[in-house]
Order: sequence, then C-alpha cells, then structure tokens
Amino acid sequence: MLLHYVFLALVLSPFRASAFYFYGYGGDRKCFLKELSKDTFLKGSYNLGVYDDKLEDYALPSQNDYGIVIDVEEVFDNNHRVVHQQSSPSGDFTFLALESGEYKICLQSQVNNWIGKTKTKLEVAFEVGFEAMLDSKRKDTLETLHGKVNILNSKIMEIRREQQLVREREESFRDISESVNSRAMWWIVIQVILLILICVWQMKSLRSFFVRQKVL
Repeated sequence: MLLHYVFLALVLSPFRASAFYFYGYGGDRKCFLKELSKDTFLKGSYNLGVYDDKLEDYALPSQNDYGIVIDVEEVFDNNHRVVHQQSSPSGDFTFLALESGEYKICLQSQVNNWIGKTKTKLEVAFEVGFEAMLDSKRKDTLETLHGKVNILNSKIMEIRREQQLVREREESFRDISESVNSRAMWWIVIQVILLILICVWQMKSLRSFFVRQKVL
C-alpha cells in the first residue's frame, strides 16, 4: 500500500515546479538561483504586466513598448553566461544544463520607447525535469500506463543524477580536506626541522663561546 502511494506521488509530480511574481518598475532586473544536475531541462514561463491607470490593474503591454531580456549564467564557472535572449513581454524559454551546479536565471524588463517610469508586475514560473517529462505534460500522455512508467523511470534517473551530484561534491570536499591536511603536515615537519637546526646552531655557538672563554 505504501509503495502504491509512492508511485502515485511520483507520477502526479513528474517535474519540480515553482511560480512567483514581484512588482517593480520598467528596467528592473531580478535573478533566481537554481541547482541543476547534468542533462536536466529548465523551462521558464513569464508574463509582464504594466500598470494601466484607466483599468487600475496590470495589463500586458505592447511588444513595441516593452520586452524581456533573459540571461542564464553558470555560477560555478565564474558566472559564465550561456544564454542571452531578448523576447516579447510574455512567453517562455528552455535551457539544458550541460554541467551539474548552480545556475543564475535573470529576467529584466526592457523599455523600448521612452514612456516614463511605469510600475510593472512580472509573473515567473519554472519547471525542472527532463525533456520527455515536459513533453508528456503538453501532450497529455499521463493518462496512459506507458507514459506513467516512462515518467517514473525519468524520476529515478533524476534521483540518481542528484545522488551523483552529491557524491561529486563529497569527493571535491574530501580532496580539499586532504590537500589542507597534507600542507599542514608538511608545515609541521618544516617547523620541526628548523627547530632542530636552530638548536644545533645554538649548541655550536655556545660551545665556541665556552672554548673562547677557556671554560671547556
């Protein structure tokens, strides 16, 4: 019975989704951090609304007046930019993570004409998964048993990739720790050698001093 509930949970949640919105002004830039494993897709959907005094609400602006600039950067690679896209006020974009790590997704409203400082509302939604999973949602193949099994297999692959990412981080941390410990050990050895050399030098100096003073 427990396995049955786990299966349903995995099937009904074939991808990780998050949606939110924020208010600002034309030209504002907002960035989001996403941890992605290798070979996973990120699909982003956005909708820019501009405040209309007549409607007293936010409405979709003209494409001639506003646009959206989308940037995706690899945080783990000194913020290397891998996507730079200019698009309409409403739409979506997809991105394939070629390496495991943290990515920064930035969206900036762009004013194409001088129309003053206007209040804006940007709605953003992200879906993270595999291409087959995202396609299955659009084509409504979740109703078939074959589609559900494929999604479950993709979920298992995703979990394995997440585990691989954790193992890679553990290996990196272990290598750094071993390197630090090795340097600390060599520093202690060097200190001991210097201490021995100083002691030998002091003993020779004292012996020479006592000889000159005819003590020895």
